[in-house]
Amino acid sequence: MTSLNINIRFAKETECALLVDFIKELAIYEKRLASVKATEENIYDIVFKRNIGQAIIAEANNEPVGFALFFYNISTFEGKCGIYIEDMYVKEKMRNKSIGKSMFSFIARYAINNGCSRLEWTVLKWNKPSINFYKKIGAEPKNEWDIYKLSGNALERLAWK
Repeated sequence: MTSLNINIRFAKETECALLVDFIKELAIYEKRLASVKATEENIYDIVFKRNIGQAIIAEANNEPVGFALFFYNISTFEGKCGIYIEDMYVKEKMRNKSIGKSMFSFIARYAINNGCSRLEWTVLKWNKPSINFYKKIGAEPKNEWDIYKLSGNALERLAWK
């Protein structure tokens, strides 16, 4: 068995197309491809122009095999920032090879080095392999919270009331 050389690094400005490709692969896995509206320009604007989010690339033997996009959130109770992982994806054939764990470790180091107190993310309820992985690395579900979303026409209506 050949060992993998895993490298996690920040994405480069020239890799927006790769990030969009990974986003589409994630959407296919989640059965939500029709929801993807992200373009290379959107990703460039968010990550590189306005620096709202950070994107990382996971490589195995110098080949891109995954990505994550994350940004700061705030805990008013703790008075500290945290990191919210919006999306993380590893190509199916590369799962169970410590790539996801390496990506979480990279983001955890980033969080600690920047004074953050936590990492947070969501997972689809049917995604048992990911849930099992999260529990293995020590994550706990936030069962006392429900997540709400306001978008589309409802967002527009509220904005102009």
